[in-house]
Amino acid sequence: MTAAGSTLVLVRHGQSKWNLENRFTGWVDVDLTAKGEDEARSAGQRLTGLRFDQAFCSVLTRAKRTLDYILAETGQIDCSITCDAALNERMYGDLQGLNKDETVARFGAEQVHQWRRSYDIPPPGGESLKDTADRVIPYYEARIAPLLRSGQNILVVAHGNSLRALVMALEGLSPEQILQFELPTATPRVYRLDENLRVLSAEMI
Repeated sequence: MTAAGSTLVLVRHGQSKWNLENRFTGWVDVDLTAKGEDEARSAGQRLTGLRFDQAFCSVLTRAKRTLDYILAETGQIDCSITCDAALNERMYGDLQGLNKDETVARFGAEQVHQWRRSYDIPPPGGESLKDTADRVIPYYEARIAPLLRSGQNILVVAHGNSLRALVMALEGLSPEQILQFELPTATPRVYRLDENLRVLSAEMI
């Protein structure tokens, strides 16, 4: 814990089997690849020395297993864990399971780009990034922010889009700015926060 307040660490899960196959994954519960397991261990090694009071993750296997590897590497397997579907990946609806290149061939590059990179236009049957933020940010404000305000150090392991929603809120980014922001797999983003949850520093490690 820093003297100025608290530390929040966001980690996207390690490479999943459908990341490897270039498929839209969303809420489909696929596992990590061997590379994803190695990435998760490496993330834990980079976080060694930082003590977490509590950890949060989505209910999806790839996030939960990444969290388990991180806590094992940091020697904190007894850390309190809360898993909640509010932190799940963006739900891709009818695109889930489809290869991204095949989806472009089927629907056209412009349409797929709009689904993937607009802030508030969802794919058929799925969520936009705005929809994802509308469930992630209230959960953060209700469950995680009070712990940070009390000075606790918190680890959140989730997904590219659910974590982008948190980054947007923490860093005050616009919808246009957050669409340009990417979190690599299993690369911790470490925030140092003051007692009012203002960001003192943010870095990828």
